[in-house]
Amino acid sequence: MAIERRREGGGGGRPLPEENGSVPGAVGGGAAAPPGPPPANAAGAEIQALPVPPPAAACSPLLLDYDGSVLPFLGGLSGRYQRTLVLLTWVPALVIGFSKFSDSFLLDQPDFWCREADGQGNWSGTLAPIHANHSGNGSIFTPPGLPTPAGGNASECGCREWHYRIRAGLVQNVVSKWDLVCDSAWKVHIAKFSLLVGLIFGHLITGCIADWVGRRPVLLFSVIFILIFGLTVALSVNVTMFSTLRFFEGFCLAGIVLSLYALRIELCPPGHRFMITMVASFIEMAGQFLMPGLAALCRDWQVLQAVIICPFLLMLFYWVIFPESLRWLMATQQFEASKELILQLTHKNRMSTESDIKGVVPELEKEITRRPKKVCIVKVVGTRNLWKNIVVLCVNSLTGYGIHHCFAKSMMGHEAKMAITHNFYADYYTMAGIALASCLAMCPVVGFLGRRGGLLLFMILTALASLLQLGLLNLIGKYSQLPDSGMSDSVKDKFSVAFSIVGMFSSHAVGSLSVFFCAEITPTVIRGGGLGLVLASAGFGRLTAPIMELHNQKGYFLHHVIFACCTLICIICILLLPESKNQHLPENIPDGEHYTRQPLLPHKKGEQPLLLTNSELKDYSGLHDSAAVSDGISENTTANGMK
Repeated sequence: MAIERRREGGGGGRPLPEENGSVPGAVGGGAAAPPGPPPANAAGAEIQALPVPPPAAACSPLLLDYDGSVLPFLGGLSGRYQRTLVLLTWVPALVIGFSKFSDSFLLDQPDFWCREADGQGNWSGTLAPIHANHSGNGSIFTPPGLPTPAGGNASECGCREWHYRIRAGLVQNVVSKWDLVCDSAWKVHIAKFSLLVGLIFGHLITGCIADWVGRRPVLLFSVIFILIFGLTVALSVNVTMFSTLRFFEGFCLAGIVLSLYALRIELCPPGHRFMITMVASFIEMAGQFLMPGLAALCRDWQVLQAVIICPFLLMLFYWVIFPESLRWLMATQQFEASKELILQLTHKNRMSTESDIKGVVPELEKEITRRPKKVCIVKVVGTRNLWKNIVVLCVNSLTGYGIHHCFAKSMMGHEAKMAITHNFYADYYTMAGIALASCLAMCPVVGFLGRRGGLLLFMILTALASLLQLGLLNLIGKYSQLPDSGMSDSVKDKFSVAFSIVGMFSSHAVGSLSVFFCAEITPTVIRGGGLGLVLASAGFGRLTAPIMELHNQKGYFLHHVIFACCTLICIICILLLPESKNQHLPENIPDGEHYTRQPLLPHKKGEQPLLLTNSELKDYSGLHDSAAVSDGISENTTANGMK
């Protein structure tokens, strides 16, 4: 029959359409013959051929090159409207700084002593018979003029009335409100857990939602709910209600932090991303420095909590002022909304569409019927390089923030003899000053060495400070016990403080730079999820502080040793990362896969580079198709083509 002969022919005629209307491709890679008249069957009836759908064309590369075509067309940061949007991402950083460091004041363990009543109801201050505790769980304070009893046991901690001396500028805080001392001191650490755990879950969940529905809805809904939960925290009737509401407050705060971070990165051209991010960090630190003054003005913890949350009311106007991220709309192929936003931006900046030299708007009109293509962070599991980069930066973030607590306890003293001061404000501003110095040092270092070089330098400093503190101090302590050594314990304490300051300085830079680095190398379509992972890792690192305090610093040395080993692993892994300085942000997962690492030092003239550049990478995506074609070759054909 004619149909059978056409099947037996080696591609000489047009093959029969299948049931779904698709046409199988020729084995030899040749073009298919032009469609002819429909064949007739044996009975003479015509076979109706189904229409063949056109292949899905790839999106225009002009629209996917946001930094190279769309952003220059809109004027970059020279546009007035873009500068206004960047400013709007900076303003909430001050209130975010208040919220992040509120635990230092709301849950500060005050000095306390018991007040006992005589038979006539007159109160006289007497010291509870408990030894002083300087491990972060508060301290039994002896008021002036009161005698210190010789002894007693801890069972007498059950006092009916406590008197407190709060060091954080407040007359009353959460600890003094519900007497969270002695047997109830563990509830303070649970309250600290609640905010950090809320931040961790919030970063993970809101990051995925931001990739699916957009940055703007996540920001606005997070603002609404933080107003609800944050103001309700001030009305808590017990510590259980306080801890539960603080969890949800941290969850919503994570959504605000993540969405603003992503919007800030996606608004900026390549040369300004780091500077814009660092300005936001400095504003957040301004909130940290102003927090003691704000607490002194409020005097009561409930008033302080309300004052911290109420400024978020102003962010409700962001629903009208702040648009969705144009970069995210373009990357997810929502071209209709992208066109409307581009026209809005050109109108706000008083620009004319005639300046569109590359033809972005005409290309948008051609692709406007394309369906949106959104991606979840789970897709990163199937990549070759991208998931490794994200995991390396997550481990760096965890190590940086985790070991920061080890250095802080060494400097402030997990034992009374190692403390440099017992003044709350001195300790607080010392920590804040080291963080400020770290951010100031990051600016020239990252500008000169790049993201990867700066991260490597700060991680090396962290590892050296940690190893010297663990090893050299033990050696000094051993020699100081010799009678002729001339060393004393004060020498060991001074070295400990010096290494701790260097370690806190560098570890803070490691944590901050890891978050920024991850935001740059993660593609736009999954940037929310990538940021959520690295910020959640930072939260796990911060979580080690209340865990150690809950266990009364037991296992402190092992904790430090583990993180010191992690710094050595991170130094090796950082060398595997690409360099994103002055590079375009990757918009989709293939762009993120093509981010290749470069040597730290440029190769010499005439020297063959060992690492390929992006232009030298070959596309191996057709290997599976070639394998499928080779399977169709006759089995009696040998590997060299001979039968």
